[in-house]
Amino acid sequence: MTRRRLWSILGNSQRLDGGAMFGNAPRPVWERWIAPDERHRIPLACRAMLIEETHDDGTVRRVLFETGIGAFFAPKLRDRYGVVESEHVLLASLARAGTTHEQIDVVVLSHLHFDHAGGLLAAYEEGAAPRLLFPNATFVVGHEAWERAKHPHPRDRASFVPELIALLEQSGRLEIASGDRSRALGPDYVLHRSEGHTPGLVLAEVPSDAGPIVFAADLIPGRPWVHLPITMGYDRWPEKLIDEKESLLRDLVARGGRLFFTHDPETAMGRVTRDDAGRYGVGEIWTEPSALPI
Repeated sequence: MTRRRLWSILGNSQRLDGGAMFGNAPRPVWERWIAPDERHRIPLACRAMLIEETHDDGTVRRVLFETGIGAFFAPKLRDRYGVVESEHVLLASLARAGTTHEQIDVVVLSHLHFDHAGGLLAAYEEGAAPRLLFPNATFVVGHEAWERAKHPHPRDRASFVPELIALLEQSGRLEIASGDRSRALGPDYVLHRSEGHTPGLVLAEVPSDAGPIVFAADLIPGRPWVHLPITMGYDRWPEKLIDEKESLLRDLVARGGRLFFTHDPETAMGRVTRDDAGRYGVGEIWTEPSALPI
C-alpha cells in the first residue's frame, strides 16, 4: 500500500498583463476576478505540487510537478517578465515542506515554457553560467513538448530557455514520455495531453481515494479559467483549448475529481462542479494545502 500526501509549493510570483492573461474577455469582466495594478498587470502564482509517497517498507519517494519560474533571469529580464522576487522562492518553500531539491526523486514538467520550468535552474549570479538543480531527480517531459522546446515556433521562441534544454539533455536523467504513462512515475499516474496552449502539454493525474487530482498547468491556470469561454492570449489554439477543457471538466465532475492550479494567486486546488445550467465551477477549495493526505 502507498500512502500519499500533497503540498502546495509556491515559487516566484509574477505580474503579467491582465488582457494577455484573459484573451478576448473584456476588462470589465476579468477585473472582477483579479484586480490589476497601475500597469494593468495581475498577480499570478507560479505554484508547484509536491507528492510524498510512503510505502509499506518505509521507503519514501518525492515527486514534484513543475518548478515555477524560478529566479534565473538577470534583473532587467526579471522586470520585463514581472518576476517579483529575486531569491529562489521554490527552494524556501520546499524547505518549509521539510525537504530540499536534492531529495526530489522525480520532476514532472507539463511543458518547458520558462514560467513552468525555470525553477529547475539556480538563481541568477552575475557572470555565472546557468546551473541545473535537482541533482537526483528524473525529469519527465512529454515527447511533443520536448520537440517544441527544441524547435520552437517564432511565436513562442522567447518562452523557452535554450540553456535549460541543453542541461536537461546532458543530465542523463531525462525521460521523454510518449504515451499515457511514465517509467519514472509508474502505472498509478496518468499523463493526459492537450494541444490548445502548446503542443503536447502534459496534464498529470495523481491517484487519490477522494477523487483524482489533475495538475491543470496552462490548460486551466486558475479558477477564473474554469469558465469555458475564458482563454489566454498566449494560447495558440483557443477553440481547441476550450474543447479540451470541456472534456476534462466533464470527466472530473463524473469522477469527483479536483484541479490543481499553478497560476491562481489565491487557490491551489479545487473540486470541479457543474450546475443545472451546465456551467462548470469550483466547489470545495484548498488555498495552500500542506501535508494533505490524499
